[in-house]
Amino acid sequence: MKMALIKEFNYNVPIEKVWQSLTNKDKMKEWYFPQLQEFEPIVGFKFQFDDKSAEYQKEWIVTKVVEGKTLAHCWAYKGYPGSSEVTFDLVAVENKTRLRVTQTGLDSFPNDPHFKRERFEWGWDNLLGQNLKHLLESSIKS
Repeated sequence: MKMALIKEFNYNVPIEKVWQSLTNKDKMKEWYFPQLQEFEPIVGFKFQFDDKSAEYQKEWIVTKVVEGKTLAHCWAYKGYPGSSEVTFDLVAVENKTRLRVTQTGLDSFPNDPHFKRERFEWGWDNLLGQNLKHLLESSIKS
């Protein structure tokens, strides 16, 4: 079994603000996936996406919620073997937040460029290191 993909990101905002962006459907549409239609931070909740015309349709289910600290969900695709799990862990560092994303099970996906580890690494850098950081820190004025 291959090693988990782990990345850490730091945000200059309180942990509550990061948690809200991880669990609020409208905020998630801004930084995560605009195709997101329904989401609730409840174990067993199935994400709903408007991705019927997409080649890779997501099948995601919330697997763990520790209010204000941890959110995890499975990451799978309709019609493709394999399933991984994504875990977001938050730690308050003074009035800032460290987010650690851990993705396991990537080696369960087919040997296809869409499922390459490097693609997921790039994805997290883009989603968390750019999109979420911009969403959180562009509104620091408050």
